Amino acid sequence: MPDLPPQPPRPPPLAPDPTLAPRDQERAVVARLKAGDRSAAAELYRWYGDRLYRTAILPRLPVPELAEDVLKDTFRVTLERIDQYRDEDRSIYFWMRRVAINRAIDVHRARQRREGFEGRTTPEETADRTMASPPPAPDRGSELAETRALVELALERLNPRYAQALRLRLLEDRERDECARIMDVSVGNFDVILHRACKAFRGGYPPT
Repeated sequence: MPDLPPQPPRPPPLAPDPTLAPRDQERAVVARLKAGDRSAAAELYRWYGDRLYRTAILPRLPVPELAEDVLKDTFRVTLERIDQYRDEDRSIYFWMRRVAINRAIDVHRARQRREGFEGRTTPEETADRTMASPPPAPDRGSELAETRALVELALERLNPRYAQALRLRLLEDRERDECARIMDVSVGNFDVILHRACKAFRGGYPPT
């Protein structure tokens, strides 16, 4: 039999993110919230409030007063829909980050409309908003499933490199340096790939 080509080395396992709360403490807080103890939300705010505001909301909605309102809405939605959260061995931060991103983009676009024009969104913003998976209301399950199916179909039609970049950064919420390491490129090159991938996704969504 012919020799098989060597397999590419696997990326090293990811170390726990020291900027996130310890998983056992976070699970205990989530359990308290699901049991109706709303005071546990103070722990989530202490851990993630400032981070959500600075890294997820303010870059997409650079108006501090509106950004603060979005942060409040993010925690309100978290409390209202905490029973829909599934751990899946991943921090609740990423679930809350999706809520914050979606709300920030919605408020930003509403503000633009109030000012009398519909601003052009960047390719990254369009792809980010479309591919986001906020916790759905119980009566929106079929709608969410349909959206996910359309997103996957659009990704399948992209260059595999572009699809990988979008999945890593926007669907899996991985940091840029982590995405670059997985794709074996520099962070600068990853940013270029992601920008092109977002433009390609925007041009092909929804798939026809």
